[in-house]
Amino acid sequence: MLDPKLIRETPDAVRAAIAKKHLEVDLDAVLAIDAAWRALLHEVEALRARQKGANAEMAALPKGSPEFIAKVGEMKAVSAQAKERELALKETEEKFKQAMLSVPNLPHASVPEGRTPEENVVYATHGEVTAVSPSALPHWEIPGFEKLFDFARGAKVTGAGFPFYVGDGARIVRALLHFFLDEDAKAGYTEVNPPIFVNAASATATGQLPDKEGQMYETTPDQLYAVPTAEVPLTNFFRDEIVEESALPIYRCAYTPCFRREAGSYGKDVRGLNRLHQFDKVELLKWVHPSTSYDELDKLRLDAERLLQKLGLPYRVLLMCGGDLGFSQSKKYDLEVWSAGQKRWLEVSSCSNFEAFQARRAQIRFRSKDTGKPELVHTINGSGLAVPRVLAALLENNLQADGRVKIPAALVPYFGKEYLTFA
Repeated sequence: MLDPKLIRETPDAVRAAIAKKHLEVDLDAVLAIDAAWRALLHEVEALRARQKGANAEMAALPKGSPEFIAKVGEMKAVSAQAKERELALKETEEKFKQAMLSVPNLPHASVPEGRTPEENVVYATHGEVTAVSPSALPHWEIPGFEKLFDFARGAKVTGAGFPFYVGDGARIVRALLHFFLDEDAKAGYTEVNPPIFVNAASATATGQLPDKEGQMYETTPDQLYAVPTAEVPLTNFFRDEIVEESALPIYRCAYTPCFRREAGSYGKDVRGLNRLHQFDKVELLKWVHPSTSYDELDKLRLDAERLLQKLGLPYRVLLMCGGDLGFSQSKKYDLEVWSAGQKRWLEVSSCSNFEAFQARRAQIRFRSKDTGKPELVHTINGSGLAVPRVLAALLENNLQADGRVKIPAALVPYFGKEYLTFA
């Protein structure tokens, strides 16, 4: 959530920044509700002052005197008016809060112009896309693939996008997760095992609600949401709390299964492991001082990149343009691995700075050592990493002529073998 004062005092600058994201927002309506709320607040405060002054006057009058009785009548009228205006104030305040939830975060000055994913900027590349197996196939076409990754039975039991991982298919997923978590620990992240269901307040704090409501799985009658990413429970760990400035930055990581409807997905982009409704991911998250947040974003991105480097996967880093940035982010990098069988790039991580946008919604603050007053932290997160597409690239890029998949050296201690076989 943005600072209402920023919208109130610099509406044209806010409009220009939102336009860079190519989003439609009725900022005039937000300003009108804000003005109505502030006018009602002023009116209520004036009525309360009248009540307080009348109380003092009544205390000085003899009880039962005509003046006292007249003042009682006046007080009743003022009290009734105050209650009516307080109710209107409460209703208007709720409308203002809902209106503020419709306003996106503003992009950082370094975010490039652009409307579509094709206008994202290639920020960096690592590895050669030609340094992969000449035997590469799309992973779903590898002979025996369905023995380890059973989509048909998953669809029978649950629905499309919920596969079974069987035998070495399950083992390679577990190996990747353990590898990611161990490497994240080496980089200074404290591991957390969070809840995989969250309430609406948590989903609203991180920006999933109301922006991505249709993408989340909701339970009834409890009205809990299955997490689309561990970002949601992790960020809310400090919701409505004040941490000491000396504790910043705070690094956490977490593995969770993730659940996403992915409405509207179709075609080749959803074949095999490319896009699932349930998948495994390790998330990296930081609460940082505002003065260091962009340095911390770069460090987090490099932490995610090192995982791909150790797995020997060619990848590129995209700096997202304004139109592909997303509702809540101020700046975002995507990491994409090369899929040799599909001959295209697959996103495996998004590393984002939200500045104070999530922290204001969640009221996560630190106490400034200079002023002694609470100030909002900045939040940063990224995948470290998402399993399915990393696994897809490993299967395709390392496929041998004999049908086996060579396991990267860094992963062998976790998987226990040098090759994955489909026999």
